[in-house]
Amino acid sequence: MRTDDFWALIDDARTGADGNSEAIIARAVALLAARDVTEIAGFDQHLWRVLAASYRADLWGAAYLINGGCSDDGFEYFRCWLILQGRATFAQAVKDPDSLAALPAVRQAAVTGEEFEAEDVLHLARNAYLKATASELPAQEHAAYPELDEFWDFDDEASARQQLPRLAALFVEPPAE
Repeated sequence: MRTDDFWALIDDARTGADGNSEAIIARAVALLAARDVTEIAGFDQHLWRVLAASYRADLWGAAYLINGGCSDDGFEYFRCWLILQGRATFAQAVKDPDSLAALPAVRQAAVTGEEFEAEDVLHLARNAYLKATASELPAQEHAAYPELDEFWDFDDEASARQQLPRLAALFVEPPAE
């Protein structure tokens, strides 16, 4: 599956879902299941390439601030949620994780404590394949994750303010005077 086709399917699935991750995923499964099985497998391959490309320490720091902590799995699920936000938002967040501070949902989460994860994105192609063929998606090798840049201490408020100032302004307590 080509990059444009991958993101077009995500955009189509977002239509009418009002940002609801479960609704986007359900629609994506239905849309993908209507395609040829090679496209379903191609979607899965592309998904893992997108996840590998977004495996970055600075984005992990953003997920940590936004979600109030972030394990290895939590970071993967956060990036799945980020995919559901669409190509432009995803690309901007990978380029500049601090740009996530401008998203209305993220700004609202600073007040509500909502966390952003969409683990079921990982199973989207498997579920579509099962729906289309009544059999399991054949095993495939996925893109390898790169080595991460150096981590900064996500719990250190001064580092958070330096690395991600806009997100820190939303999610980190102001320094005591």
